[in-house]
Amino acid sequence: MRLHRLVPLVVALLIFSSSYAAAQAPAKQPQCGPDHAIIYKRAVSLLDQADKKLTAKYTAEAKSLVKESNSLFTILQKECGQTQKERPLTPKETQQEAINQKLSADARAQADRLMQEAAAKEKKSQEAESRGQKDVSENLQRQAKGEYERAHTMFIKAEIYDLRIMQMLFQFLGK
Repeated sequence: MRLHRLVPLVVALLIFSSSYAAAQAPAKQPQCGPDHAIIYKRAVSLLDQADKKLTAKYTAEAKSLVKESNSLFTILQKECGQTQKERPLTPKETQQEAINQKLSADARAQADRLMQEAAAKEKKSQEAESRGQKDVSENLQRQAKGEYERAHTMFIKAEIYDLRIMQMLFQFLGK
């Protein structure tokens, strides 16, 4: 009779210990698979569209596409980053990565310079307006606006160069 009472207790203890061990086991890194290849292809497609939109001067649309592409590449980085890190880059890929990094840095530097110039023209515009030179003020304001827009375009272009690096690093998913 005692054995009859002990069996459910032992079974419950075994179930508890096995579920506890499973909970304590480290979570496995997800494997890169067909879903990740779909995400990669979508991110690349968005990036290509963004580049075309930026070239056609649809800055807002380009920015939106870059943002969406960036979020997809971020998912790939989180879920397939370890796999990517284990894959050695070819000399050509390393060279292309360096080129894109330089292009991105140059675009950011140019954007920063344009922002400073626009801010200076905006300040001069305010000074001209305070002196009663309305035409000069409006002209400087237009120039500042144009430089702000070009700076914004250059920031987006730099982001595209950065994402092209991600595209290259995860291109093994598209094959």
